[in-house]
Amino acid sequence: MLMPSIFGENLIDDFFDDFARPVARYTNSVNCMMKTDIKETADSYELDIDLPGYKKEDIKAELKDGYMTISAQTSSNKDEKDENGKYIRRERYYGNCSRSFYVGEEVTQEDIKAKFEDGILKVTVPKKEAKPQVEEKRFITIEG
Repeated sequence: MLMPSIFGENLIDDFFDDFARPVARYTNSVNCMMKTDIKETADSYELDIDLPGYKKEDIKAELKDGYMTISAQTSSNKDEKDENGKYIRRERYYGNCSRSFYVGEEVTQEDIKAKFEDGILKVTVPKKEAKPQVEEKRFITIEG
């Protein structure tokens, strides 16, 4: 018989849930999950990535080996002192998150369009057909 645990319904479920989403359960950093909506159009994919609390300067997008990686990093420092200079409250937060999407090796940096507004990064990735590799025939010269 499984007993309810302090972590949720039961210890077994909580243990296996951690493999799927280890960050959100214990650090309560749901904002770092980079929730993404992907919409397919006739000629592109449109990604809406939620990044509330981040500024444009905090976000980087990189394309390497067919993978587009979006990363965001932020920090917050809320120091409050009384009139004698003693700390009443001191809170700091440093966080980063990243997510990668395979977009294909045919897509270049110039093809991808990105815009950040109201806490949402909007990325448009065009659809590109993989170019079939044409087998090049190589002949050996026979002298005679």
